[in-house]
Amino acid sequence: MYVIMDRALPYIGDGLKPVQRRIIYAMSELGLSASAKYKKSARTVGDVLGKYHPHGDSACYEAMVLMAQPFSYRYPLVDGQGNWGAPDDPKSFAAMRYTEAKLSKFAEVLL
Repeated sequence: MYVIMDRALPYIGDGLKPVQRRIIYAMSELGLSASAKYKKSARTVGDVLGKYHPHGDSACYEAMVLMAQPFSYRYPLVDGQGNWGAPDDPKSFAAMRYTEAKLSKFAEVLL
């Protein structure tokens, strides 16, 4: 039950799961603000895995993709460039080596 409460359910204070919070924090630490240039998603995911999230890279990248898809969240927290999926097939996103991302203006307000 602890694992479910800790990982699977969003925190009531900000609505984020731990992996999503770690991605946003790592992007902030990398200087990927809304006014910065895009950086490869593989770089961001590698930084998250190396410093904060000792789990699989595909799960981390999928969490990042969900935050970048404008049809998944009302206010996307990640501004993505590249193929991030489509509303009719949200799992059709490109591999992390092909996409680039930075924080959205919504994420900067939350930070």
